[in-house]
Amino acid sequence: MEFMEMERQLQDNVTKRLQAILEPEDLLFDEPMKDYTTFRVGGPAKWMAAPQDEQQLRVILKICSELQVPCFILGRGSNLLVSDNGFEGVIVNLRKHFNKIEVDRENKTITAEAGASLPAVSQAALSAGLTGLEFAAGIPGTMGGGLFMNAGAYGGELKQVVTEAAVMTNDGMILHVPVEQMALGHRLSSFMQTGEIILSVKMQLTQGNPVVIKETMDDFNSRRREKQPLEYPSAGSTFKRPAGYFAGKLIEDAGLKGFSVGGAQVSKKHAGFVINTGSATAADIWNLCNEIQNRIQNEFGVTLEMEIQKLGSFDQQKTKG
Repeated sequence: MEFMEMERQLQDNVTKRLQAILEPEDLLFDEPMKDYTTFRVGGPAKWMAAPQDEQQLRVILKICSELQVPCFILGRGSNLLVSDNGFEGVIVNLRKHFNKIEVDRENKTITAEAGASLPAVSQAALSAGLTGLEFAAGIPGTMGGGLFMNAGAYGGELKQVVTEAAVMTNDGMILHVPVEQMALGHRLSSFMQTGEIILSVKMQLTQGNPVVIKETMDDFNSRRREKQPLEYPSAGSTFKRPAGYFAGKLIEDAGLKGFSVGGAQVSKKHAGFVINTGSATAADIWNLCNEIQNRIQNEFGVTLEMEIQKLGSFDQQKTKG
């Protein structure tokens, strides 16, 4: 009983301190995370805070640090699997206010805040006749999440165009990190280790022909619609590409195309995608991914590493049915 009272007091303290700095519409309670992830699954977040500026973000981080409350930075949730149990901490939603895009036509640069969507940034480049971001036109993520994962498609990746990023450290300092210090690799960046929060990203593009740029973007999007199960909720490619192999090919060769656990299924269209057929829980998706990993390890001796981030506790989750 004493523990429960201490927990209640902690929650009240967090709530009061967040309410003191945020507008009422920017602080939500027990917000269902299924509404904020492309998988369309996930339980409630205890708090969801949408800072309007860097100072509010700095104070939110300070509150979480001082009260030892877990904190997670959310973009579009396009590479995220949230537990059915939800998240007993603060979700920081950067998508709501940190979404400005600035185009410098003279210097052929674009600076986009972390919450700006990659398709919107690509469209801004197209409008300015700048080439180099065509590959990102159909990636359903944000600028911050994209850099965090070094997003890429069709032979392009952010590593090729990014020059620097403004980031906030856990203690609230703002740094400008050059691309050479980001250790960008295949779905990798230094931010995964440092914990620095990406605020904005600067990219160097080149002058191009808007007609050709649009044709390229349309071609990529057409190929994406043709080959990927975009009609179902998913988080894109589920597994990282193992050295010397293609994850989707291994999964298909193992006879797992169409294999399902509860409402989660290996896409019949592209075996590299795990999809929510409509009734999946996070547990269904998690258990299906584990089964895929075990089968591929046993049959081919290849370790598949998940590309998707997981948030919350999955230990006690059970598949429905």
